[in-house]
Amino acid sequence: MSEETVVETRDRFRWWLEIPTRWMDNDVYGHVNNVQYYSYFDTAVNSHLIREAGLDIHNSPVIGLVVETRCQFKKSIEFPETVDAGIRVEKIGRSSVVYSVGLFRAGDDEIAALGHFVHVYVERETQTPVPIPERMRAAMVPLLLG
Repeated sequence: MSEETVVETRDRFRWWLEIPTRWMDNDVYGHVNNVQYYSYFDTAVNSHLIREAGLDIHNSPVIGLVVETRCQFKKSIEFPETVDAGIRVEKIGRSSVVYSVGLFRAGDDEIAALGHFVHVYVERETQTPVPIPERMRAAMVPLLLG
């Protein structure tokens, strides 16, 4: 099945975070502005790393830098709504991980947006790529689809 024909359903995502929309997320057209979706992707992935992999955003010697993102918009999200952000891991490399992030309106089974999000792990001080720390890798593996 090609990527274009895959129907993205809730069961294709492995870890979930509820994100309330904010008044400031809406644009003049009455829906959440497209740039906010990228913030939701970042929030979901980093919340997982903090909660499940022990990422200390202030002191961890190894951090993930976002090197690539994209978004396929399917339907609008509005304030006031809650976004259910589901994540899965598509691929784990030596120093990088590729995530898919699904955004769903609370209670809706139809996806609102599908995000692509790539982290490359680097040493905080030198910004040099390094292997993904084992604790983080261990938290990523259960998110692999299939």
